[in-house]
Amino acid sequence: MLLLIGQLSLPAILAQISNIIMEYIDASMVGHLGSSEAASIGLVASSTWLLGCLCYAVSPGFTVQIAHAIGAKRDVRARNLVKVGLLFGLCFSALLTAFGIFMHDKIPGMLGADASLHQNASTYFLIIALGVPAMQLNGMAAGMLQCSGNMKLPSALQVLACFLDVFLNFFLIFGTREITIASLTFTIPGAGLGVTGAALGTVVTEFIIMSLMLYFLLFRSKSLRLRAKEKICFSVKQLKKAFQISWPIGLEQLVMCSAYVMFTAIVSPLGMAAIAANSFAITIESLCYMPGYGIGSAATTLIGQSIGAKRFDLTKTLAFLTTGMGMTVMTLMAVLMFIFAPELIGLFTPDEEIRAFGTAILRIEAFAEPFYAASIVANGVFRGAGSTFVPSIMNLVSMWVVRLPLAAFLVTKYGLRGAWMAMCFELCFRGTIYLIRLASKKWIPAH
Repeated sequence: MLLLIGQLSLPAILAQISNIIMEYIDASMVGHLGSSEAASIGLVASSTWLLGCLCYAVSPGFTVQIAHAIGAKRDVRARNLVKVGLLFGLCFSALLTAFGIFMHDKIPGMLGADASLHQNASTYFLIIALGVPAMQLNGMAAGMLQCSGNMKLPSALQVLACFLDVFLNFFLIFGTREITIASLTFTIPGAGLGVTGAALGTVVTEFIIMSLMLYFLLFRSKSLRLRAKEKICFSVKQLKKAFQISWPIGLEQLVMCSAYVMFTAIVSPLGMAAIAANSFAITIESLCYMPGYGIGSAATTLIGQSIGAKRFDLTKTLAFLTTGMGMTVMTLMAVLMFIFAPELIGLFTPDEEIRAFGTAILRIEAFAEPFYAASIVANGVFRGAGSTFVPSIMNLVSMWVVRLPLAAFLVTKYGLRGAWMAMCFELCFRGTIYLIRLASKKWIPAH
């Protein structure tokens, strides 16, 4: 079972790490333009996450049902869920894009940022919002392929996305310049679009990878590809089940991401250096927790298929094994982050004030990673079982009752460090309550 978990997790972990490396390079590129450019992206980062998180919430309503259908060897039902899910996701993402267009010029002011950041921040958010349909279909197609047991292909395409995004950003962010290698001078063309170029690179990449992901899902997948004689069927029962699974996740994501927006609003009055350090540190910390999300994705697939096959004893064993593996991996990553925090933050900016802020808050956060791992992987377990309501309530309480009030209090005494102390405490609290629920086994369907 450990080997099976590893085989399913490793491609997802590598894909998640490659995504983080892409973010590292993107942030480093923009960071070297200046602290203002870095701060403008950091300002709206939590708002763009909100769009992404709401997109993500739609997917489990269909992917969990697909995993159950495949586990029960009901492939026709699984293929119908693919078609219905993609159509629903497209409509939902169009609504999010409309909301993003309406709000793009209002968000920087609502977050209380300096007026000098407004133009870049609002333009970046607008372009990202226009790419939401591609983000939605990309994520749903990847999740559907993973639930069929194909972890390698979505992961490989996500790795490709990293290289493609970096390639596009290299030419879109910077202007035309000359570089010298071994006494030879080369002219490198560039659009010089700065923050706008970073957003365009991300959105174009999403559309390209979406096209590839849909091609492999709809035309090449052994179990899920389209069949000419199979018509789409809008089953009320399936749509109701999708809603039952997705609405708590949607509420959870709305609560979580709006809390991230509030956290940014707490930090933004501290100045550009604090905003930039906060943004860079979040990107670096994600290198620690993305392996947890990879293992969590594997847990969702394994739990979903084992429940579909009615192997409930196996379900319990896999739940504890995946969670333990996630905690082990993220603890090791946290140790490395603590040791190399100065070097990691130094990759993003030459500014000494930002480096000092970033090093301090990364070392604070390192202590929370084992518990953060527990919440991430256990959440993947619960979603595979279709149990999404209680975890959503747990996240709501953890973020809005623990993190935000504590951050608002500590930031007045310790500045940015105080805000991250609150984050560290809240993640430890969240991990603890997730472990308690996992041990209770109340998340396993009645059988």
